Amino acid sequence: MTQFQTKLLIGGEWVDGVDGGTIRVENPYNGETLANIAEATAADVDLAVAAAQAAFPAWAALPAHERGRLLLKLADAIEADTANLARLEALDTGHPIRDCLGLDVPRTVLCYRYFGGMADKLEGSVIPVDAGFLNYVEREPIGVVGAIVPWNFPLMFTSWKMGPALAAGNTIVIKPSEITPLSTLRIGELMLQVGIPAGVVNIVTGYGHTVGAAIAEHPGIGKVAFTGSTATGRSIVKASAGNLKKVQLELGGKGPNIVFADADIRAAVNGSAFAIFHNQGQACIAGSRLMLHEDIADGFLEQFVALAKSIRLGDPLDLQTEMGPLTSRLHQERVLSFVDVAKGEGGEVIAGGSRPNGFETGCFVEPTIVRAKPGDRVAQEEVFGPFVTVLTFKTDEEALAIANSTDYGLGAGLWTRDIGRAHRFAKKIHAGMVWINCYKRVHPASPFGGVGQSGYGREMGFEAMREYTVPKSVWINVDAQIPPFYRR
Repeated sequence: MTQFQTKLLIGGEWVDGVDGGTIRVENPYNGETLANIAEATAADVDLAVAAAQAAFPAWAALPAHERGRLLLKLADAIEADTANLARLEALDTGHPIRDCLGLDVPRTVLCYRYFGGMADKLEGSVIPVDAGFLNYVEREPIGVVGAIVPWNFPLMFTSWKMGPALAAGNTIVIKPSEITPLSTLRIGELMLQVGIPAGVVNIVTGYGHTVGAAIAEHPGIGKVAFTGSTATGRSIVKASAGNLKKVQLELGGKGPNIVFADADIRAAVNGSAFAIFHNQGQACIAGSRLMLHEDIADGFLEQFVALAKSIRLGDPLDLQTEMGPLTSRLHQERVLSFVDVAKGEGGEVIAGGSRPNGFETGCFVEPTIVRAKPGDRVAQEEVFGPFVTVLTFKTDEEALAIANSTDYGLGAGLWTRDIGRAHRFAKKIHAGMVWINCYKRVHPASPFGGVGQSGYGREMGFEAMREYTVPKSVWINVDAQIPPFYRR
């Protein structure tokens, strides 16, 4: 049996939890036990925060290019460990290894490289103020950052938070999901190997209602960065009020993916399938509302349904597998429950809608396509699975109204050859990101985040470095003037 790191990383040491408890980590493909990891509690969070606080002064004082050099070394170490990390991620999440090898690990490497190079590029500014005075603004690290990472892309999302936080000079206490902790723990091992100092990164594995809550409430943490559900995001905001810590939230989505009559249909069919079925639809930015102009709807759906039915389900470790199981049995049941919701509202299931034959032991759901109305629950609530709701529209105005009819505002896509329409919709769609003739494109240099119930703050790019720093304004009386009100 493969050996995995199972302990907590606190102060540079791998340790058991204070209470000695463990959590079983299950393979979603066959239900077998992958590992029993240490179960952290609030007491372990206290220890991790203390270690991060102790490490902060030296890490923040380290020349920025030295912090960057260590992140670049980490990127190299991750790249060298690609095969192992991809296998870990596939085993733990059910994500097909072809995607782990082709997307997840390379994007993780790219993220650490980007922020390794960014570490000494963050500049301050000089402000034109009153004559005789110099005013400059510099950006300083916040201190200890608490990061809470979800289970759908644990390897990649860990880098999205640790990369900018560490580059900016913060130390970190990170909680991966108890469902999918193994790749984050492996990154912890690689961080120690490349020489990132003890206490700069601390990893606590545990449940959200204990460890996540302790991080959100902790007075020694200056910022919480959270990716997950909107409901949990609200609870974190409330818990953070004790010391008014900074909060960054990347929450749910219900992405509109709009196909106009003039679109390249073949490209739109393939792109729309990627938008919803990649990673089994377990993505906040998934194109889960497929909006089709009525003139092309029937022909588009004929091709789209055929593609969905051709997707190869199977063992995530098989390079031929295009869709693996959902990440947990509980989530499989939740996704399937929305099939009944759709039928109860008069929706039509035109593909999928059940567990696939031959995969009874795994957490599989067939690629599911449902016709519905814009106000139906399945067109308003995030399903977070291989489940797409099909809606139709007649005019651009109707399409825009439907696109903006949910409380979410994370990602949105549109397929058209009309450049004027593309720019108009990009401006008017209520979303933090808009893709035109593509979907789910991300890059460490481009800000990622949403509006409305999809949260606030941004991952990646210069915006992320600003999220993990605070501005300090410095005034200098360069002429040594005495304030006129107090001259004697």
